[in-house]
Amino acid sequence: MNKTTQIQTISTLSLVLLITGAIDSIRNLPATAWFGSQLIFFFILSAIIFLIPVGLVSAELSTLWADEEPGIYGWVKKAFGRSMACITIWLQWVNTLVWYPTILLFISSTLAYLIYPEGTQSKVFTISCTIIIFWGQTLIALRGLHASARFASFCAIVGMIMPMALIICLGMLWVALGHPSVISYHWSDLIPHIGEQDSWISLTAIMTSFLGMELAAVHVRQIKNPQKTFPKAIFYSVILILLTMILGSLSIAMVLPKQEINLVLGVLQTGTSFLKYHHLEFFMPVFIALIFIGSVGSMVNWILAPAQGLTFSAQDEFLPKWFAKTSENNIPKRILILQGVVVTGLCLSFLLMPNINAMYWFFTALSTELYMCMYVLMFIAAIVIKVRYAHIPRLFEIPGKKIGYYLNCILGLIGCAITLYIGFFPPQEALSLPHPELYKLYFGAGLVIMLLPALLRLAYKKIFG
Repeated sequence: MNKTTQIQTISTLSLVLLITGAIDSIRNLPATAWFGSQLIFFFILSAIIFLIPVGLVSAELSTLWADEEPGIYGWVKKAFGRSMACITIWLQWVNTLVWYPTILLFISSTLAYLIYPEGTQSKVFTISCTIIIFWGQTLIALRGLHASARFASFCAIVGMIMPMALIICLGMLWVALGHPSVISYHWSDLIPHIGEQDSWISLTAIMTSFLGMELAAVHVRQIKNPQKTFPKAIFYSVILILLTMILGSLSIAMVLPKQEINLVLGVLQTGTSFLKYHHLEFFMPVFIALIFIGSVGSMVNWILAPAQGLTFSAQDEFLPKWFAKTSENNIPKRILILQGVVVTGLCLSFLLMPNINAMYWFFTALSTELYMCMYVLMFIAAIVIKVRYAHIPRLFEIPGKKIGYYLNCILGLIGCAITLYIGFFPPQEALSLPHPELYKLYFGAGLVIMLLPALLRLAYKKIFG
């Protein structure tokens, strides 16, 4: 008796929500608000040279080799072999390691803002909270009790869509009531001075806001008529992401002067200003609680997933077999414990930074750099796959045939290259760094430390097999 498996299809609207849910984050608004009215230009530029290319290229690649390893690991493996695929997984894991302190800092500061406002200015209190929260979630993951996708989605909607919509609506109301804006909207202020380095630094913050588009592309096999539906969903998603991120960032930028914007607390600062003006202070605890719930929900599944990806690399014998050991619940307990130790060390390194803004920017930029290295491998692998496997049919092909495909890959590589370069230059005025050259030294050392174990392992495998 033959059995057929019916694949559940998703609508264009559902795909748009999946894409925007994977990328949109209220946590990124203060970092982009730092750059005032120029952020409009850089958001549009970033969409052209990064967001759209990542979405289209990963969508076409996702329709290949449906029964083999999915995602970037499988694509890089087809193009360059197992070793480079394992390097890609390593980049994904260490990028997440560096990302953890930023979201933990946001969560702990949000909690402090709600129950102990003085704690937001204390590095010791903030760092203690970040470590306790992370180990708490790690212990839950070790027991195999990670949250369901439905719960995580609920938290994302509650903690992202509702607070962001509130910030945008109150910002528009602020303008409608004729209040003065801190930033200027003259044409000369909207277009940055291309030769000024400080203008381009905003690209790091904006690129950070766009990471993750490739995660939604795996759903391309579940779409009816993907050749028409997916480009349409990408178009709607880009418009929605740009509108929410630009309007949300401008809502903060027009109320708070640049020097007063706190990267961690900027959303809460703006929400407080708006709600106090409209005599809605009673709603502030609810607003903060929504953001806290959303932040915890966005992180809860990220504790386990990257560790499991690294386990596959160990099972492929790229990493030592010690990492492949799992518990009776099939949980990679050794990697989770190692992950907890490393993240604890990263959180403690906050003590070396002059202020919380500097901490937050450093780890955000470092995480983005590592993610960009992974995207470079993805785009180069995409070019190799197009040449080597052109004969394999695709459910979805990038408009413009080969020219459109290669153009998207080149644009993506340009976006990655610019971000990798700009990442070494912090916004000195906003961060109040006493020794900017020391920042570059720490930043370069951070990249080397995160990449070195995988590169040494690759060299070892090449020499000794």
